[in-house]
Amino acid sequence: MQAEAIAPAGAAELIRNAVALIFDVDGTLAETEELHRRAFNHAFARHGLDWHWDRAAYRDLLRVTGGKERIRAFHARQQIAPPLSDADIAELHRIKTAHYAELIETGCCPLRPGVAELLTAAKARRQRIAIATTTSHGNIDALLSRALGAGWALDFEAIVAGDDVRHKKPAPDVYLAILAWLRLAPSDCVAIEDSANGLVAASRAHIPVLITRSIYFRDDDFSAARFVLDELSELTDEPKTSKQPHAQYITPA
Repeated sequence: MQAEAIAPAGAAELIRNAVALIFDVDGTLAETEELHRRAFNHAFARHGLDWHWDRAAYRDLLRVTGGKERIRAFHARQQIAPPLSDADIAELHRIKTAHYAELIETGCCPLRPGVAELLTAAKARRQRIAIATTTSHGNIDALLSRALGAGWALDFEAIVAGDDVRHKKPAPDVYLAILAWLRLAPSDCVAIEDSANGLVAASRAHIPVLITRSIYFRDDDFSAARFVLDELSELTDEPKTSKQPHAQYITPA
């Protein structure tokens, strides 16, 4: 049976019974990718490059995880020599990240429907909440400080970003780091993702995945996900109480 065909009620039960919910950020908590695209183009112009990523090009580049990696991959495709130096790429990414924060600060990118409600419900159930993402800590803080307030990080027990691990998604590194931090077995957790790369990363860590479709990744193959929803707001009618499973603790590697 395809994941899309399973009743949303099962998704609500999966979420309710998890010991920990692990959230991706870009596309999952908010539709940020368009702002990232605009910020990249701003950085290119500031740096004197005649590059411009339209939506089709950016959709393709999103298969490469990580902003610096994306810049390097695009430059390689142009077959221009010599390659951009690490310093040039770092400066481009610095300008891009700063402009992304400026765009976020305008309030133009709220949380996706159902996200705030799910976070509130999870806290009421005393579930543990974590973040496993490819984006940077600065980007996470820019988004969630605006959306949830300055003390947002107090609600998340563990936050692992792309620069914290050796390999970014679709490698499982961020999820393995979260499991070690939380001292939980994969079956005690649910990963909430929006992309095939995120699905593969969590699945390689043996964590069940709930997909919430986002604009740039709507057509990805999600057949390996436990459930696929259009929005997390589909979970808002879930029962108010649930029985928590007994956590199985594991020793970090």
